[in-house]
Amino acid sequence: MDTALVIMAAGIGSRFGGGIKQLAAVGPNGEIIMDYSIHDAIEAGFNKIIFIIRKDIEDAFKEAIGNRIETICDRLNVEIQYAYQDLQDLPAGIKCPEGRTKPWGTGQAVLACRGIIQEPFVVINADDYYGKEAFRKIHDFLVDYTPARASNLCMAGFILGNTLSENGSVTRGICAVDKKGYLTDVVETYEIVKTETGAKSKGQPIDTESFASMNMWGLTPEFVDLLEEGFIDFFEEITGDETKELKAEYLLPTYIDRLLKKETMSVKVLRTSDRWFGVTYQEDKPIVIESFAKLIEKGVYQKDLFGDL
Repeated sequence: MDTALVIMAAGIGSRFGGGIKQLAAVGPNGEIIMDYSIHDAIEAGFNKIIFIIRKDIEDAFKEAIGNRIETICDRLNVEIQYAYQDLQDLPAGIKCPEGRTKPWGTGQAVLACRGIIQEPFVVINADDYYGKEAFRKIHDFLVDYTPARASNLCMAGFILGNTLSENGSVTRGICAVDKKGYLTDVVETYEIVKTETGAKSKGQPIDTESFASMNMWGLTPEFVDLLEEGFIDFFEEITGDETKELKAEYLLPTYIDRLLKKETMSVKVLRTSDRWFGVTYQEDKPIVIESFAKLIEKGVYQKDLFGDL
């Protein structure tokens, strides 16, 4: 079964001090977080990679990672493709509101892959480190895909306490899961900060043992068609509200939650005990560099990252 890794790399992080945070070097040989995700996905069995980028960062992206990864993947018989997220890429008959500069969100990002994806796929953020366990579990789930099981999705369920930054607040999709391990609810929760006793969001305590979505979803090619329908519904809901027209985003967790409520999809939550880390803030970078150094010390990765594949 062919399976694809889809990496959402179109965003430039405003909280990262003006740089392209996805391209920050964190490994001993200048590797970026994405390198480790690509390594872990190939090791787990994924054999196609789709980078979602923007045209205006294409040259910098290819110079930093694309050209190098293409060479590695050619040796490993892994296919590489590019998809381009564009503010103007909207459903027929819909025009981009005047003054809108904010991207349309992760739902539109995955939609940029329509026509490219024919296999089940995992989608991830470019600037998040997920660990090996999540890739293995999602790949094992996806290889059982058949068109008859197109509505069976999955997600990596991270423990909230393993996903917090030491340097500021984060937004997480807090998940409710039933007794059989299926997702029942996703609540986008903002301004989550680490405390001495756990975590809080806007002053309210949060259970750090809760499952958190880190935008690591195991999806089917049929899901992309549903995303297109949902994008049309999204515009019907925001049209006429000037604030929403300029700021609202079409987000994967929000749309998946809507499908769950309609009972048209199921999402198996695959628990992972790996610790997430990422460069959300400039101050996170030294911690991430140290974390990768420790993983190499423990033998989780080689200094020559792709040398074991």
